[in-house]
Amino acid sequence: MTIYLDVIWFLNFCIDFMLLWLTSIILKRNTKMGRLILGSFLGSLYVLFLFLDSSLVYHPIVKFIYSVFIIMCTFGFKRFRYFVQGLFMFYFATFITGGGILGAHYFLQSEAQVMNGVLMTQSTGMGDPISWLFVLLMVPVMIYFTKRRVGDIEVRKLRYDQIMNFELKIDSTILKGQGLLDSGNQLHDPITKTPVMILDLTVFENELPDPVVQQAKSIDQLGDMDDEENPWIDRMRIIPYRAVGSSNQFLMGIKADQMTIWADGVKYETRNFIVGLTFTNVSGEGEYQAILHPKMLSHATVVSSAS
Repeated sequence: MTIYLDVIWFLNFCIDFMLLWLTSIILKRNTKMGRLILGSFLGSLYVLFLFLDSSLVYHPIVKFIYSVFIIMCTFGFKRFRYFVQGLFMFYFATFITGGGILGAHYFLQSEAQVMNGVLMTQSTGMGDPISWLFVLLMVPVMIYFTKRRVGDIEVRKLRYDQIMNFELKIDSTILKGQGLLDSGNQLHDPITKTPVMILDLTVFENELPDPVVQQAKSIDQLGDMDDEENPWIDRMRIIPYRAVGSSNQFLMGIKADQMTIWADGVKYETRNFIVGLTFTNVSGEGEYQAILHPKMLSHATVVSSAS
């Protein structure tokens, strides 16, 4: 059988790229595309070594050292804990996807045999069709599924009693204060499912444009004001909600640009959220001026962290 080595190499390059990309997504690391490609290229070269007549390339220690170089090229070495997290998460993603490929083989009854610890197929010389199907279909689905599930796990693990500093940016307005991360806040925009945080206007009223404040006071008269008077008219949303012991009510929402959050020495940035405006004092003792949605932190990007 003719073996198309370049095609098999490209298949392994695609799989390595997906694995490294999945690792960066789970760890929430802003990895540059060039580094992902470099790490994938280094990882894909290993398939060429398998054609050498040497049992050394199959040794677990050699495989481990090779994976260390892959992680070093992709994520760098900022500190030991940072490196170990990347290495073990890479192995975790590899075992998940490898199990998916092996399971697909048995499910579809592909003809395969194990030689020297390597799964060999007799289908074509251009790589296993199941692997190509895995690259084209299964990996993107698994990335989406894993990202969602990891986000749910992180929400459960967060300490919800934390009060953390925040810096909120809406257009040219920057608001600074403290927010309570509250697991009870499950408010979402009913259309886009975007998480909604609550901002105390009794504290920030004088820092927002007056037309916005006036419309927040009379949300039922949202369409009565001229658009030219309100600079944030395109950002406005109406958020329905229901409090305990009361009927359905409405909350004025503003689509913000960005929020920076500091928690346990870690700096986070998040963008996909809505700011709900309320004149209800969210903290009677003034300990915090906003109630944060838990998904704002679990879906945020880590900008920097303490050593």
